[in-house]
Amino acid sequence: MSEALPPEKPRPDTPRSRLERRFEHFLWQSRLLVLLAVIPALLGALVLFVIASLDILGVVASTWRHYLDGGHDIHKSVVTDIIVAIDIYLIALVLMIFGLGVYKLFVSRIEPAEGRDPSHPFNVRSLDQLKDKIARVVILAVIIEFFRAVVGIQFDTPLDAIYLALSVLALALALYLMALAHKAE
Repeated sequence: MSEALPPEKPRPDTPRSRLERRFEHFLWQSRLLVLLAVIPALLGALVLFVIASLDILGVVASTWRHYLDGGHDIHKSVVTDIIVAIDIYLIALVLMIFGLGVYKLFVSRIEPAEGRDPSHPFNVRSLDQLKDKIARVVILAVIIEFFRAVVGIQFDTPLDAIYLALSVLALALALYLMALAHKAE
């Protein structure tokens, strides 16, 4: 049977220990500096959500004018405009995941998120998991940007078509590897 250790005696209230406590309090409060990244990230996400939504509303208005009033032809731009808006939404999501994740990791837990599914994009338990979630959305944004570029592509040589096929194959492989990594979690 092990012997119980006597309780630790409180340290005397010396100037050094008071100074040390104050400094440690300051160090702990310095974690709030990350709010200088969190708040602008969330504001940037808000701005991007508004921009993408206005872009989509512009596409809807152009489509409406085209079919009802015989406005300018939308067929060449509608897909590209929607893809650009989706890309903007994805970048806004990256900013949100970053802002909320950094806040949760360095400042405080987010109570409403605590009861959610652990795999929810806003629920992160480590910096590595935050980086992984952001990387997935960034890769998806890159893929969307790739498809936007492909929409207007003109093939000058057969080699251009082969390059496009290899690019699509590389993207498919990246998606497959991401799915494998996600299943491993």
